[in-house]
Amino acid sequence: MTYTLYGAPVSLYTGKARSYLRSQGIDFVEVAPGSDRYLQHVVPTVGRWIIPCLETPDGEIVQDGADIIDHFEKGPGAPLRRHSSYPESPMLLAIAHVFELFGGEGLLRPAMHYRWNFDEQNLAFLSSEFALLVPGAVHDHDAFVHNSGRMRKAAVNFGVTPESAPAIEAAFEEWLDLFSAHLERHPYLLGDHPTIGDYGLIAAMWAHLYRDPAPAMLIKQRAPRVGRWVERMTTAEPYLHEYGDAAGSLIDDADLPETLLALLRYVSEEYLPEIAAHVEVANEWLADHPDIEPGTNGLENPAARGLMGGRGLVGNGAATFEWRGQQLTTGVMPYRFWLMQRLHDDVALAGPDTQIRVREVFSSAGLEPLLDLRTLRRVERHGHLEVWGAEAS
Repeated sequence: MTYTLYGAPVSLYTGKARSYLRSQGIDFVEVAPGSDRYLQHVVPTVGRWIIPCLETPDGEIVQDGADIIDHFEKGPGAPLRRHSSYPESPMLLAIAHVFELFGGEGLLRPAMHYRWNFDEQNLAFLSSEFALLVPGAVHDHDAFVHNSGRMRKAAVNFGVTPESAPAIEAAFEEWLDLFSAHLERHPYLLGDHPTIGDYGLIAAMWAHLYRDPAPAMLIKQRAPRVGRWVERMTTAEPYLHEYGDAAGSLIDDADLPETLLALLRYVSEEYLPEIAAHVEVANEWLADHPDIEPGTNGLENPAARGLMGGRGLVGNGAATFEWRGQQLTTGVMPYRFWLMQRLHDDVALAGPDTQIRVREVFSSAGLEPLLDLRTLRRVERHGHLEVWGAEAS
């Protein structure tokens, strides 16, 4: 059975789905989102132009990296995967959820900075790569330079400004050092095979931060172990040369390595203030709009991803928070709350003693508030769109 993945090498979120399909040995072909099939069938089905989308052999369309993974983890594609990407240990599962959220959303700042602020190194490469979005398109460098202005402006939505650039670079170098130290003994985030935490991290780390020339050189020079992890995450038969005979097991949840705790502390410092500010703004907006019909986003455009419409751009549903000694303002997108709810839901399924242990570990890393962040309404996904559920009790 061959699946069709609609995506592109240059796409951040396609990287999450592609990595999963490759590492699990699932047969698929990747097709550009400018193809006739995508434009005439997939877009009308999902209600918006968005990638990645997966078409199953029987014609079902699955949109979003997390839902694509769950098609094989919990859905009809489960017999095709090699191993589960959801740890059995509730502790490890909670940690994996943290990095799924942080990788796909918290690393967007360096991803956008290193892509759009290094033209001398990146521009020729990006110009060629974006042409791949449309099959048979003529590569027009000048047109790309003109059209990229919209994407450069969108980077501001993630807090990328001339003032924040030095801190973004320092923060990313800190991330590389911490992750590299952890990978010295563990081929993946939680042990000998990838979990949803790895798949969350690979989104930004592959498409933007390892393929784009400027950050790729930084990674190869400063953190080659991280580069090898990226390469392992993007192959069907990963090489584990430096780890000897990896047994395929995950780390002991009762003896978490200090290098992993250091990564959790980094997430607390780097991302917790942002997601907390987003929840606060969303709750203020929800309180001001009590009549939103459940199953909708409460907006004129049902496909809008931002809190107040559009694409969640700054000034149109945005939150301000303190980050590394400065004030940043970033767009609020309910999709992030949906990812965070996955953490909450799985922790809630654990026994009382395990929940206490999870809180102890999260508290030691400064992340315990993440377990208690809630929007007044849950975010749900219906018809491939993010919508608000009924008002929480």
